[in-house]
Amino acid sequence: MFKALNKRVASIAFFLLVMVYLSCNKDKDPDPDPGNGLLGLVEMTPFKIPVNLGYDIPKIPDDNVMYLERVLLGKELFFDTRLSNNNESCHTCHKPEYGFSVDGVSTFDKGLTSLPLVNLAWYENFMWSGRIVGTLEDVMMSELNNRFNTDINKIRAVEDYRKKFSMYYGISEITKQDVAKALAQYMRALVSSDTKYDRYLRGFEALTAEEEAGRNLFFTERADCFHCHVASVLTDNMLHNNGLDSVYTKEIDKGYYNVTGDPKDLGKFRTPNLRNVALRTDYMHDGRFKTLEEVVNFYDHQVHLVSNVDPIMTKPGKESGLKLAEIEKQQLIAFLKTFTDYTMINDTLFKAP
Repeated sequence: MFKALNKRVASIAFFLLVMVYLSCNKDKDPDPDPGNGLLGLVEMTPFKIPVNLGYDIPKIPDDNVMYLERVLLGKELFFDTRLSNNNESCHTCHKPEYGFSVDGVSTFDKGLTSLPLVNLAWYENFMWSGRIVGTLEDVMMSELNNRFNTDINKIRAVEDYRKKFSMYYGISEITKQDVAKALAQYMRALVSSDTKYDRYLRGFEALTAEEEAGRNLFFTERADCFHCHVASVLTDNMLHNNGLDSVYTKEIDKGYYNVTGDPKDLGKFRTPNLRNVALRTDYMHDGRFKTLEEVVNFYDHQVHLVSNVDPIMTKPGKESGLKLAEIEKQQLIAFLKTFTDYTMINDTLFKAP
């Protein structure tokens, strides 16, 4: 009788041990995000990207589902100078007070300005020249490998990072791909959706008479901004030659040509997003203009009608520029200032830790 009982107890004990083992190993599943938000013995908080008027729900890679804990991990890395070998971080070139751009141009990038980090979750081509096509994970890998030349051992040496990558990604050893994933989470969180213009579109706030006049200029053939800076999205995510140059004296002035080698792509650049545009201090790919007034004057009467200039620039009646009245220029600039998102730039999520 006792032998039978002991066997039964032993069987139950063995069964319980097996269940505990399976339970522990399930929590330590190395595969990225099984979909239940449970990794490395921690329950994570789903993170939803705000969707603005005119935006679809962004595509998120299946192996990098958004969670708040991962976004915060990406934030730590964004501000961490250990990503580089010269005391730089992502924040060095992307500061909230400049609309997530920076004052000045980049020596590393041979004089290019820093494109603002805003609403990147919806992009598929990146950088001024469109040289990266793919996902934000691809962009972050390029930055880690090419710009920062990141020594992954410096990241692995940080106990806090080892712990958090284990908990949030279920991994035992950090790779550059893992760091790129976490950074991509933070980049996708950098969303602008609460400008005065957004609130106007939702019916929550009225524009002034000057701003309304500027809106009519922006979205009609008079100023003709809306073809490239679309609706509330404020970029078409495409590349254009907008007639900045007739001679391409600097390598960076050649734009998309440096990617394709096709002469038809000379001077083509990615359409920048106009959100927070009034906070910037350097405009166009090389920062040649320092004020919105200079930018408007360029489109008004300084465009070079080169052979591959975008057809938008040569519509009938615009062959010699927009020819706006001075009051119209000021109205247009007043409307551009409604694209400033104070909610975004003051969000503690985006402030330095």
